[in-house]
Amino acid sequence: MEYTCPLCGNKDSKFFGYRNGKIYCRRCISFHGEMASLNNLSTSKSLFYKANVKYALSEEQEAISLKILDGYKKKINTLVYAVCGAGKTELVFKVIEYALKKGGHVGFAIPRKDVVIELKERLAKTFDKNKVIALYGGHNNELIGDIIVLTTHQLYRYDHHFNLLILDEIDAFPYKDNPTLEALFKRSIKGNYVMMSATPSKRIIDEFNSPSHQILKLFHRYHKNPLPLPKIKIELLIFKYLFLIKKMKEFIKENKPILVFVPTIKESESLFSLVRIFLKNGNVVHSKKEDRAEIINDFREHKYKYLITTSVLERGVTLPNLQVIIFHSDHYLYTSSALIQISGRVGRVKEYPKGEIIYIASKKTKEMEDSIETINEYNKDL
Repeated sequence: MEYTCPLCGNKDSKFFGYRNGKIYCRRCISFHGEMASLNNLSTSKSLFYKANVKYALSEEQEAISLKILDGYKKKINTLVYAVCGAGKTELVFKVIEYALKKGGHVGFAIPRKDVVIELKERLAKTFDKNKVIALYGGHNNELIGDIIVLTTHQLYRYDHHFNLLILDEIDAFPYKDNPTLEALFKRSIKGNYVMMSATPSKRIIDEFNSPSHQILKLFHRYHKNPLPLPKIKIELLIFKYLFLIKKMKEFIKENKPILVFVPTIKESESLFSLVRIFLKNGNVVHSKKEDRAEIINDFREHKYKYLITTSVLERGVTLPNLQVIIFHSDHYLYTSSALIQISGRVGRVKEYPKGEIIYIASKKTKEMEDSIETINEYNKDL
């Protein structure tokens, strides 16, 4: 007899076991600790639903936001395929307004906790008359709001709950290629959804090529300047470090903030221990750094000249005049999509549309070359 897990949709018998005569699923067992039943909970129709936006969208942004809204009204799911810095969040304000006006439950899911916290604050300012809550590991006392911003892991609490569910960063860890989180996403939807990404996989694109789905593309930023192109610098052994410190000194002299990306936590700590000998006013951030939110905020306020970082700052960071160095860009963890995302930190602000992205490596990889080729393709759309 075939059994389907009611939580994650798993049908593979090798993931099933028995305990006290009852069947359980090993694929999603970590989500079973505190299941929240929201079937009997509801929110009243929101009295407020207008987004408080103090700036106008570009023509392209406005057109796409209207297509998203029209798709939602027609029960069509949408993939927004837009480059980093194109203003993806602004594109969904109209559909959020409409869903709130209809009394719908609105969710905005992102794989990473840090981005959830930042986005919650942003949406709370935009929908300033609505109740906007954030939900992530260790912060889950409140489950109901007009707009629920949450990590993809927290979707297990909601069973066919959201009339509108927006999922950003679909290509980010831990959501990417995670069948359990994908199943929890689909299970939590009552109505329709919008997915957003700068680097969607071929599988996702193929999934949206159907009558009940649509793909909307935006391959340039709202300020219409080309995306800065990465430069490759091949150096060996100690010369990599000498070039890194030399380049960082140049940026600091020009009063330009710097993010130096490295592939692992261990390397971030060791590189910072070296760099801090030569360059003061810096810090290091990674997923195990408990005070990273405070460090990132201090960086935004220019208390630090540079940060050595892992992929925790790969997304969601917008800083004027930011420069990016990817150290050991030939590491296997740096896929083309990861390199594109990191490169997308540069040139996001209208007043500073240019900037440097430098790949420092011992050898040139196909992933490095592909990322530059893809960014070039995006720029052809201008």
